[in-house]
Amino acid sequence: MYEINNMKLRYTLIGVLCFSINIVLQAQQQALEGKIAGFLKGKKATVGVAVLTDKDETILHNNKVHYPLLSVFKFHVALAVLDKMNREEIPLKHIVHVKASQLQPNTYSPLQQKHSGQDLDISLGELLQYSISLSDNNACDILIEYAGGIGHIHQYIRKLGINDFNLSETEDSMHRNPQKAYANWSTPSEMVRLLKMADEKNLFAPVYRDFLWKTMTETATGSNKLKGLLPSNTVVGHKTGSSDRNLKGVKMADNDAGIVIMPGGKKYYIAVFVTDSSETDEEDAAIIAHISRMVYDEMK
Repeated sequence: MYEINNMKLRYTLIGVLCFSINIVLQAQQQALEGKIAGFLKGKKATVGVAVLTDKDETILHNNKVHYPLLSVFKFHVALAVLDKMNREEIPLKHIVHVKASQLQPNTYSPLQQKHSGQDLDISLGELLQYSISLSDNNACDILIEYAGGIGHIHQYIRKLGINDFNLSETEDSMHRNPQKAYANWSTPSEMVRLLKMADEKNLFAPVYRDFLWKTMTETATGSNKLKGLLPSNTVVGHKTGSSDRNLKGVKMADNDAGIVIMPGGKKYYIAVFVTDSSETDEEDAAIIAHISRMVYDEMK
């Protein structure tokens, strides 16, 4: 009887402790959400934030808006491409032929600048690096075609259990009609769920997964966004997205989403989406950087 009572007491204490920890965590999350809301007060932009820890703790701000992804959708494209490569056992060094007609001018494309007017043979790994690390629009559309089209990519992401998003446009279609970029959207929470899923769920073989995260840590764009105010020894694998401005000077989107690995090894997934902004490009980047730092400080 003594042992039974002792066990009951032990379980009761464990339950009380777990409940207390949850209360503290909820209070911390609410406090951070309040800080973010206070920081954004008066900003001439709509800003959405989602943070997901490796323990599934969630922080959200303004999450119900459909934020245009812009080049962040190249992450979704990469997942579909790597899934196809994984299923068909195609190596990253596999060579594909690219026609000169696939290298559209008048769009952001280091690949086109290097091979203007020329056909070329290039590995799938290199195309992924161009698309993710350099945010090359032509490389992205070549990969979309390789994966089976933007509709197939949308369905692939949906089959993963991601629902609050839409993909229906290519880089070329958005270039021809910038308003179509609003059709490629996501909530911040679905973006961080997808990031965590790609990191933890073994969607494909380690060689593809490791390549993806290495490529994201080598991202050349947006060094003043999520990474901007973080310690230099913090590892950030991320994908940025940015639009031009309309005739009224309003910017459709300025985004950054990725995984942050702190010096001690703790990790979290974060998306900061800025849409319909009348702030300057520098201020948009500063908004993302300051929110990123707030989250980092809370996670320490």
